[in-house]
Amino acid sequence: MSDVATTSATRAEYCVVACAEAWRGAGEVLASPMGTVPTIGARLAKLTFSPDLLLTDGEALLIGDVPAVGATAEVVEGWLPYRQHLALVATGRRHVMMGASQLDRYGNQNISCIGDWARPKRQLLGVRGAPVNTLNNPTSYWVPRHSTRVFVERVDMVSGVGHDRAAAAGPSATRYHCIPDVISDLGVFDFATPDRTMRLRSLHPGVTVEQVVEATGFALTVPDEVPYTREPTAEELRLIREVIDPKGLREREVPAA
Repeated sequence: MSDVATTSATRAEYCVVACAEAWRGAGEVLASPMGTVPTIGARLAKLTFSPDLLLTDGEALLIGDVPAVGATAEVVEGWLPYRQHLALVATGRRHVMMGASQLDRYGNQNISCIGDWARPKRQLLGVRGAPVNTLNNPTSYWVPRHSTRVFVERVDMVSGVGHDRAAAAGPSATRYHCIPDVISDLGVFDFATPDRTMRLRSLHPGVTVEQVVEATGFALTVPDEVPYTREPTAEELRLIREVIDPKGLREREVPAA
């Protein structure tokens, strides 16, 4: 049997593989995925091409095995209290994949409020740890529903710091600032452009450039040729379906197109 499965992967599984790729070559750093698909992706990376990744149980324990999503870890490697977690953040030894209620072309992220912050229309999570994350350790983003409501011309409030804000703040902000990937249910994006604005890096199979452009509320850099997100291998599909997510929770977060 070929190691590459070219036809059977679902949209959710392409998203899982794209999230896993964010931790390729990361080394011994803490993976902090937020969301079902990023969690599956981090565990897939750990089981395949990034075995040195550190994973947690989602609370205060470093785990030594890779349990299914929702299952209890059987191997505990250490205790990770809040103060130690913050030490990892501040020293850059973590790659977090956060969500975003709004995200602009420079990578500024909003998870705080919708509308004027002084009198918001909707109160969200608050800035949480987003500013420290974006200025101290690699911070990627996962958006399960790509739309103009999320990908906006200007965020209502900056929670995670984008490239333009970091540059304006100077060297103290740009020294460790890094937004490697933005992954949505339509494709993979980065900021590998001269002005550090968002670029379409790959499309998930079944998605067109036109769909992405229509669902994005700002001018997106689109290369002349856009590749498809890579196919999961047969072994990766087996791990996703049988080991990491046997209950199929990924399909709830990203339903079949």
